[in-house]
Amino acid sequence: MGIVSKGSKCNVDGCDNNAVRSLNTKKVEDAGLRLNSTGKKSVLCKQHYKEWKKETKDDRELERARYDRT
Repeated sequence: MGIVSKGSKCNVDGCDNNAVRSLNTKKVEDAGLRLNSTGKKSVLCKQHYKEWKKETKDDRELERARYDRT
């Protein structure tokens, strides 16, 4: 069982929703979300995961393009 399936709460300051995704803490902090967690992994609720995806969309596209060698 992982962190999310155990029913953990979102690690963003002030948020008390149930977590749906687990991500690298550094990547979440680089996107501008303020966390109350200091471990390697942070968990995000649906709302904050969506916000993280919007903030990192360009970076993720560049990362995928780097490996897309057809």
